Amino acid sequence: MKTLLLIRHAKSSWNDPEMDDFDRPLNKRGKENAPEMANRLLSRGTVPELIISSPAKRARSTARIMAKEWKYPKEAILLEEELYLCYASTFLKVITKIDDDFSAVAIFAHNPGITDFANYLTEEIRIDNVPTAGIFAIEAETDHWEEFDRAKKRFLFFDYPKSEVF
Repeated sequence: MKTLLLIRHAKSSWNDPEMDDFDRPLNKRGKENAPEMANRLLSRGTVPELIISSPAKRARSTARIMAKEWKYPKEAILLEEELYLCYASTFLKVITKIDDDFSAVAIFAHNPGITDFANYLTEEIRIDNVPTAGIFAIEAETDHWEEFDRAKKRFLFFDYPKSEVF
């Protein structure tokens, strides 16, 4: 079995409208939500063995904050250029390259791609929008990430900071 956690970056700052989108940092709420959501995963007993992130500052920062809560070394976070503002299909390209030694993987990315990909993965629920710091989790019945797309999948959960389900 393989578990995939799709995590949208936490809330970013728009204080400087001239700033390049790639370089936008997290705002105060984003810095509060990221560790909260990491701890929600801990309470579920779900911790990724591998973290892959878009290199954009807001995604990278979210990954680092959550990694700290999970006692995951920030130096081990893989930055994947293709994840910056990517289409849903790009996620599959990234996933097929994951080493099979990892059973649980977190991918930090952006909308609209992350919402589109979450909806592609399951018909159990439809998501209009993965909010900032939102986490979509799915399990695939396979031992090989290369087979992830074709594998039977089971929706695990969808959680986000303002969720009342948790």
